[in-house]
Amino acid sequence: MNIMNGSIRHELKYLINYHEYTYLKTRLEATLDRDENAAADGNYHVRSLYFDDVYNSALTEKEQGVLKRKKYRIRTYNLDDSVIRLERKDKYSYYISKTSKNLTREEFYRILGNDCQWLLDSNHSLFLDFYIQIRDKLLRPVVIVDYEREAYTYGAGSVRITFDKNLRAGTNSLDIFDGAVATKTVLGRPVMVMEVKYDSFLPTHIRNLIQICSHNISAASKYVMGVKAVNEIK
Repeated sequence: MNIMNGSIRHELKYLINYHEYTYLKTRLEATLDRDENAAADGNYHVRSLYFDDVYNSALTEKEQGVLKRKKYRIRTYNLDDSVIRLERKDKYSYYISKTSKNLTREEFYRILGNDCQWLLDSNHSLFLDFYIQIRDKLLRPVVIVDYEREAYTYGAGSVRITFDKNLRAGTNSLDIFDGAVATKTVLGRPVMVMEVKYDSFLPTHIRNLIQICSHNISAASKYVMGVKAVNEIK
């Protein structure tokens, strides 16, 4: 299966409540490593600016259950411009791959201002692909999505388990460095998104551990939830 240039990984998503989170957190802390980028409280802030084309392909394909699809976003952490990444996430069923390229703050604002001709000067395939999507399908920024992430890693299988909490969508800005952007809560009940990513295999003891959430397996898309949350107030 060759759906992208990057390495293929499995991705499972669950909507879980805080009781399930507490149970899993206690056990994960005993066997997995904390993400090295986490702050003292074990979390870090993630902000993503999602893009969609004039046909709203990322939104409609997700809602229609299209197996093979892709979406583009620009992501930063803790509102810090030291790491700004343009990313394309390719997905086929439960398989994913992510291609990324670092941006400068100036490049981000040029993209936000629809000044994108410079992307053609790059020899990076992601920049070129992004430019083609902008030119041919009128790809444009749509919504900011914020959340706090708690992450754990395990070497065997390159396992990464994340809890994404307090999901919010920006309602009045598309500037990821706008510290005063107004946000709306995405999930209307006390739940969070748990994601389990791994390469070729998921170790048995981790698979057994997350079985308590098997009834909550979800196709949750933060982009779709963010768009719907913003549309509710329009």
